[in-house]
Parts: sequence; structure tokens; C-alpha cells
Amino acid sequence: MTIARRIKHAFRGQVSPRAALFEISRRGCVALRGRYERWSQSFERPGVGRVHLSREFANMPTPKLLEHFRSRSIPRVFSAFEVPGERLSELQRLEFPAGASALLDEARGIVTDHRWPLLGYGELRFDEEIEWLRDPVSGARWPLHHHADVSLKNAPGADMRVLWELNRMGHLISLGRAYAITGDEGFAEEFFVQVKGWRDQNWPGLGPNWNCAMEVALRAMNLLAAFQLLRGATNLTEQRLSMMLRLFEQHGRYIRSHLEFSYIATSNHYLSDVVGLLWLGVCLPELEQANEWRTFGLREMLQEMDKQVLPDGAHYESSTGYHRFVLELFLYSFILCRANTIEIGDEYWQKLHAMIKYLHSYLRPDGQAPLIGDSDSGQVMPIASHSAADHGYLLGIAAALFNEPAFKINDESPEELFWLLGERGLETFRGLATTKMGAARSAGFSEAGTFILRDQDSYLLLNASGTGLSGRGAHGHNDALSLEVAACATSFISDPGTYVYTADPALRHQFRSTGYHSTVEVDGREQNTTEEAIPFYIGDEASPHQLHWESSDQRDVVVAEHYGYQDLPNGPITHRRTIMFEKTERYWLIEDELSGSGRHTFRFYFHIAPGLEILPKADGLTEIRDNENNARLLLASRDLKKAPGSEPRWFSRDYGSKIPSVALCWTVEAEVPLRVRWLLVPICSGEDTGARLAFVEHLRQNNNLRSET
Repeated sequence: MTIARRIKHAFRGQVSPRAALFEISRRGCVALRGRYERWSQSFERPGVGRVHLSREFANMPTPKLLEHFRSRSIPRVFSAFEVPGERLSELQRLEFPAGASALLDEARGIVTDHRWPLLGYGELRFDEEIEWLRDPVSGARWPLHHHADVSLKNAPGADMRVLWELNRMGHLISLGRAYAITGDEGFAEEFFVQVKGWRDQNWPGLGPNWNCAMEVALRAMNLLAAFQLLRGATNLTEQRLSMMLRLFEQHGRYIRSHLEFSYIATSNHYLSDVVGLLWLGVCLPELEQANEWRTFGLREMLQEMDKQVLPDGAHYESSTGYHRFVLELFLYSFILCRANTIEIGDEYWQKLHAMIKYLHSYLRPDGQAPLIGDSDSGQVMPIASHSAADHGYLLGIAAALFNEPAFKINDESPEELFWLLGERGLETFRGLATTKMGAARSAGFSEAGTFILRDQDSYLLLNASGTGLSGRGAHGHNDALSLEVAACATSFISDPGTYVYTADPALRHQFRSTGYHSTVEVDGREQNTTEEAIPFYIGDEASPHQLHWESSDQRDVVVAEHYGYQDLPNGPITHRRTIMFEKTERYWLIEDELSGSGRHTFRFYFHIAPGLEILPKADGLTEIRDNENNARLLLASRDLKKAPGSEPRWFSRDYGSKIPSVALCWTVEAEVPLRVRWLLVPICSGEDTGARLAFVEHLRQNNNLRSET
């Protein structure tokens, strides 16, 4: 890559000269520090060096220190983590019998066979001695080089994201929970053996698992949660306690000196760094630097909330997957702080509430989330495993935390609610009236660029968001003015998700392309600049802009446009999309207006959710059928009578998994201005199909029917 392109990539987006100057200085300091680290070989060998304890504990004999950790009641962690064993076991089996059985099956699999699920790859089996430096999917192995010299991709098909997920060690929380409800020392023994094996293979500061401070922080948080559950085990010896404390101290020191801060833009990475420090500081006051970590982490976490959470509650990386992840970081940290009487101002609790409200609004009627932007299936402290589209469990926690009936979308409480908030949280949840997703109302989030036009089980989401990070982009896709449509308990038109990051650059490039989203492609060009060789680079040429939003009990109307096609050889194009939702008669009218100059090739895409049957009808009318639910969506153009083409696509439900899907495409070569209108009419089970088909034809023939306001 040329120097000019490096500078363009580094300083893209909304960057002030002052921020650019500070950032250049910061990067210079980071480079100097890296040179010093290499020169001094300042990294410690595993198991070498003493633990630096605070003044109160520095001279405490090791046996007494061990007894202290086994019996301490302060600091507090999460409510159920502190419930006595017999009572905890009783509650887990009574409230979540299926969950208890699944937990013990998973924990036994970890102990006996070294097998557990990982991302979208399902259950994987690891060797008797786990290789923490080997990607379990591709088999690629990373060397113990200086952390800054580690390549994200060191072999074809290698995926650092998969390796990092393994090394977040979230599966150890399952061992901790299983021990907590059974008292089986075998679970505790496996925990300590795996941690020692990890320590011996991962010298501090060397190799891929010390390459990213975010990963160090998330691993520290998971280890803290598991250690809290296991600290009463007889298998916790003096030597193992020293090992754990030294490991936690190394994690904290590494994070503090390798923060992923930038004067240009911070992201979920820096937020994870400071949250990790906060957790280490709160949960381990025995360490010498705990108070500084806690103070710094809390201050920076709240400052990042001000910076990263938009006024309407959305996270600013233009991704529902990362909204879930960041919401977990804040939600779990706020609960931890409240348990330890650490004050957080009301304005931040209100921001947290706004984040949950945004999540509640974008959920489809089936309670699942549209996978807008990148989604890597990441979770913070995975007490229970959830698919990338499953965000609803956070509403259950929030319902009890805020005493908010609107967030209780079903009667079944998530397991996380019990483990985080305990019996009192369960009682609060039970006392709330249930508000089904069908009661959710239309909502417009202008700052986020997300607009949901819905009524009962009819749902359409218009994505008019930018690429995120104040124009810098990282996890956004070329999905300006793209649609999600669901009705009759079926998702019909769906975002395809992400699949992978570095393991397959070509598919990574496809999944975030314009042609993989339900919007308009012009002259085969992308809305924003992307490069296959740079998986986290995306421009912000489209810059979507909301022009109008109104919502009533009878009708919703939204108008937005984007400018991603201004530099076309045949002349510039602006795409304006207007959507009207008539709630009484249950249909959406979409109007695409292409203005500018010249003759162009327009491709109108609708990405169909997998597993549905596509039935062409006369005059370009297409029926999309869900045979399982006996539900249908009629899709027709009012201006184009030809049948659409059908193009193969992929759909990814979780990181690393993909299944076949299809995109319907109408291709038009025309001079601008061009206007094409679309009708979307759902037919639920039991409705008169003939009557709805006749209704569509009536709408197609009605020349007075317009979506403009």
C-alpha cells in the first residue's frame, strides 16, 4: 500500500487537524514503546515474578491470603455468584431445569472430551493438551513473536477471530457455574489445569493472544467471573492462587500500557479495554494497582458512553451485532458497580435505558434482531450462549433492572437475569406484566438512521445509517437504504449477515457489498469504497440522510436518500427511497427515485431470507412463501412488468456459518430521472389469498397511489 493510501485510510472520516496532530504524536509514541519492548525483552516468563499486592495484603502469609479469598464477602460480584451452594443448585434446577441439564452436559464435555461450542462452528473437540496458539478450524498455528509483530492472517484460511474466541475462555464460566451448583471438584480441577496450560503456552506480551488489548480484557473478565465461582474449591491451593493473581496482574498491566485509544475515533475495542480494567480494579482490590485501574476504568467507560452512544441510544458503529456487544459491556458493568456501591450518575443510567429501548425497537416480531452491519457473534461474559440474532435476553435483564414492563417480551426469564440479579431479580421480573413484541410501535431513530415501520406482526426496517465511527467505518456495510421485512411470524427480506472476517477475503467482501443488500446498485459500483484486501476499511461516500419521518396509528412515512454514486463516469446519481406503510390495509409502498444525469444500469435487489419458496406470477408479481407457517409476501413493481432475475447468495446466522439464499433482482437500463415503485403485501395463514392478490392488482392499477408526503 502506498504512503498516500495509508494516510487516506488512517485519517478518513470526520477528523479535525488538531485530532490528526495528536494522533500522529500518539502513534509515534506507540512505535517507540514497541521498539523499547523488543530491545529490552521486558516480558516475563510464565510463572516467574512475584504478585504486587496492596499495602493491606503485602505482608499477609500465603495460607491466610488463601483463606481470605475463600471466605471474603467484599467486593461483591453478581448476585447468584454469592448464593450458598445448596440454595443455588435448588434455584437453578427449579427455575431453569433444561438450562441446568444443558449446563452440566456442556461442563462434562469440557472435562471428559475437551469439547465445547465455538461461534457458528458448532461443538469442536480439542486435543488432550489444548493448543491455545492454534486456530481450531483452519489448523493454522501462530508463533510466540512480539505481540506487535503478529499477523492477523498467517496462513490461507486462518482466522484470528476464531483463535481469539477460543482464548477468551468463555467456556470456563460453564465450569464455574457447574461447580457452583454441584460442588464437583472435577470441574474446578479442569479449570485450574486449563488456566495453567494457557499460561505456559502464552508468555506475557508474546504471541497472538497478547496482540490485542481488547482480547486481553475480555479474557480477564471471563476468568474473573469463573474464579469468583470457584474460589471456594478445595482444589484452589496456595500455588494456584498465586498463579491466578499473577495472571490477573499481568492482564491488567498489559491492558493499561497497550490501550487501543485513538484521538480520531475510539470503538468497542477501547471500551473493552477500560471495562476490563474496571472489572479487575473492582474485583481484585488486593492488587497494588487495583484502585488506579478502577478509577481510570470507570472514568473512561463513562466518557466512552458519552462518545459512542448516540442521543437516540444506538451505538455509533452502525451494527446491531456490536450494539448488543457494547450494551453487554455497559449493562454488566453498571450492575457490578451498583453491587459495590460505586456511584454512576442518573444521566448514564438514562443512556443505558436508551440503548435498551433502541434494541427493543429494532427486534422483529419473532424477537430476533436484523443482522445489520458486522456481527461476529461476540458476547461479554457468556453465562449462556446466544446466536448472533438473539438479543432478546438483554431485555429480560433490563425489565427487572429498570422495573420496566415494556421490556418483558415473554414470560420466560433468561438465565442471565438470575445469575446477575439473583432471586430478587426473578421476583421483580415475575411481577411485571408481559408486553408482547406485537405491541411494539413504529419508531424512528434519526441519529442512528434506523426507521421501523410496524404494526402488530408486520415489520419493515429501513437502514439509513452511515458506515459508523463518525464516517471512518469499520463494521458498517454497503447497505444504505436497505430493507428488512417480516410479517406473519416469518422473516421474508433479510440482511445476509457477515460470515467471516479474514478467513475468506472474497466472501467477506461480498457479504458487505451493495449487491448483497436490499437496495439499488448502479453501474455495478459500490455505494462506499471497499477493498477486498482490507477487511475493516469502508468509505463514507453514501452518507445517507433522512428527509422526512412521520408516524401515526394509520400510516408511517419515511424519506431518505444517499450520495454514494456521485462520481459515476456517465454522470452522478442520487438515490432517494420513500416508504409508506398503510397499517389498516397492511401493505408497504416503496418508491425509488434515481436523479442526476446520464444513462445507467440499475439493479434493484431484494435479499430473500433462506428456506423460503419463490413463486413467479404474471406481470412481474412474485410470491415469497413460507410453507411452514403458511405465510406469504407478495412483491410487485407498479412500474416494471417483467419478472425478476434470481441470483444465488449466502446467508450467515452466526460467525463462521453460511447457508444458501437468493436475491431477486430487477435490472433496468434507463436515462434518469427514473422512478420505480414497489408493493409489499403480506398474507397470513387463514387469509383469503385470492382477495389479497386482487388487492395487489388494485393497488398496481391505482395511478393516484403515491408514497410522497
